Amino acid sequence: MDTTLRDGEQTSGVSFSAHEKLSLAKILLENVRVDRLEVASAKVSDGEFQSVKKITAWAKEHGHLNQIEVLGFVDGKVSVDWITGAGGRVINLLAKGSQRHVERQLRKTPEEHLSDIQAVIAYAATQNVEVNIYLEDWSNGMVNSPDYVFFMVDGLKDSEIKRFMLPDTLGLLNPDQTYDFCHQMVTRYPRLWFDFHAHNDYDLAAANVFSAVKAQVHGIHATVNGMGERAGNVPLSSVIGVIHDQLKQTTHIEESYINKVSRIVETYSGVRIPANKPVIGEFVFTQTAGIHADGDSKDNLYYNDLLPERFGRTREYALGKTSGKANIQKNLQELGISLDQDDMKRVTNKIIELGDKKERVTKEDLPFIISDVLGNDHGKHEIEVVNYSLSLTHGLKPVGTVRLNIKGEIYQETSVGDGQYNAFVKAVWSIYKRLGKQHPTLIDYSVTIPPGGHTDALVETTILWSFNGKEFKTRGLDADQTEAAIQATIKMLNIIEE
Repeated sequence: MDTTLRDGEQTSGVSFSAHEKLSLAKILLENVRVDRLEVASAKVSDGEFQSVKKITAWAKEHGHLNQIEVLGFVDGKVSVDWITGAGGRVINLLAKGSQRHVERQLRKTPEEHLSDIQAVIAYAATQNVEVNIYLEDWSNGMVNSPDYVFFMVDGLKDSEIKRFMLPDTLGLLNPDQTYDFCHQMVTRYPRLWFDFHAHNDYDLAAANVFSAVKAQVHGIHATVNGMGERAGNVPLSSVIGVIHDQLKQTTHIEESYINKVSRIVETYSGVRIPANKPVIGEFVFTQTAGIHADGDSKDNLYYNDLLPERFGRTREYALGKTSGKANIQKNLQELGISLDQDDMKRVTNKIIELGDKKERVTKEDLPFIISDVLGNDHGKHEIEVVNYSLSLTHGLKPVGTVRLNIKGEIYQETSVGDGQYNAFVKAVWSIYKRLGKQHPTLIDYSVTIPPGGHTDALVETTILWSFNGKEFKTRGLDADQTEAAIQATIKMLNIIEE
């Protein structure tokens, strides 16, 4: 069950619009093929109500309505009515899974809380609403008050509850505890369905999922990119690798769409994916050491079961001071460029020199480096900026005038934009339109500023482009962010000119 749209939205500073929620619901159910989707909490806001209405209307039309779930509360008829009013048919009822929560937060006895839960379940049945139940703080309950947990489940096991959901609400469990507690629930109540819901406060969420599945729980909750409160929930991408490879279990998940949905959530949420995050991080399928590239060339010696192609990605070989000849050769092969031994040595030395200066080198940079080092026509600069002017005036849109040299011919255009860089790009695209030339689409734009924020520090701008079905990145480095972006753009223009 994916809960990106509910629990994941509790990430600090994140709020998905109704359009974004509907878009993600469609992708997660029809492309990623999760089994169930928790989309909201009842009573949060009118905007949330409208979001759920849009999702349930679409889900009903496409046969997914019973897969849409909404978090509700032990509040008599209120949550159930809110959910049915929004078109929902499934409530994930938030009950207390530890005695401490019941007595100190609700200030009730376990018997009173059980009675309140049963009243909501009975009312949901009259409204044709299916009930799953969260035992909030269940992990603390098993550590400190297991008799209370068993009292609650004993009192509810014969109710109209489809799934009992076991959250490690504060992310306090370790894998041994997870196995022990989940195994106790499964063996004590063999007729009941149990889900495990992991949080990542100790960075053990994926390991805890491993233990929960090993203990034979029936369902796992996850979020795209591990979105969620505090340290987040267990990431969907990590869960799939653990379940499919380590536990040899099957799911309905379409692995090839994992990376795509991760990028979409990154864009919608504004929360960047760490470069080293397993499966979806930028660098996790990049070999850096030259010995690894050499081993891959000989017999895929440095591959594991997490092949990038499974997740819609490709293996890459980094260029830097540790890369060596084998990494460079791998990149040259992809570009269709061949060098003799002496030229290869000179290019390798240049890349090592750049690495020592902490400059990042990409595959797309190679033709430029070769041209610079060897003085030949590899990666010849077909397109150059002759000059440009960018103006910013209070109350008016920024204006950009650009003059390009394209294969010896000079072209000039002026455009307005939403920012200075946008005005520059629009002027360039006007030139391309005049010439009938295709241009790529900007997918993502990121700026890296060194810690400390010195105004004279170099800024790196990285832009992700899409052109003819392929994605690639270019980078620019300058003290000025806009100039760095322009450098990255001119690199891109020369790359696609090839």
